[in-house]
Amino acid sequence: MATAPLFNASGQSAGQAELSDAVWGARISEPLVHQAVVRELANRRQGTADTLSRSEVRGGGRKPYRQKGTGRARQGSIRAPHWRHGGVTHGPTPRSYRQSMPQKMRRAAVLSALADKANGGSVLVIERIDMPSVSTKSLRKLLDTVGVSGRALLLMPARDENVALSARNLPDVSIQVLPGLSTYQVVEAQHLVVTRDALNKLQEIYAP
Repeated sequence: MATAPLFNASGQSAGQAELSDAVWGARISEPLVHQAVVRELANRRQGTADTLSRSEVRGGGRKPYRQKGTGRARQGSIRAPHWRHGGVTHGPTPRSYRQSMPQKMRRAAVLSALADKANGGSVLVIERIDMPSVSTKSLRKLLDTVGVSGRALLLMPARDENVALSARNLPDVSIQVLPGLSTYQVVEAQHLVVTRDALNKLQEIYAP
């Protein structure tokens, strides 16, 4: 059974926390994780990029000059793609970038990403995060004490307003209230900081 460092509410070491093999010991599939991440990023795209074709650009309704006798190449419109201010050829138009993925595959991708973090020693468990008041400094100190640097994802069993507001000004710290964990969140984070209650809830959600 995999384990992760366990810390108390003050950030002091409290031994090791056991991680369920059903969740943290899943088979790691890099292609599946890649597909899930690509899907999530594609679904975030608005798809509103738009360019004007020659038929949509204002003007150019008449021939700019006569066909013959000028010594220049014949032209039919000043809004042709090779003219300045002309239309765009094969430019982007509004479309949907949405991709679908079966629920079982999405679930397997999350488990695969979690297992990879556990194998890499990037999971830390804290008994609880006590924030009696909003204090970014206190939260930063707690994370520094447990050895968290870089991008960190805090998994919480329920929303804690003080913790959320304290983390708001920490650019490398994000919070996810369970359920709702995505593969991209796990992959992007360098450290997963999980409270004891969140760990139990996570293992209940993803246990087969």
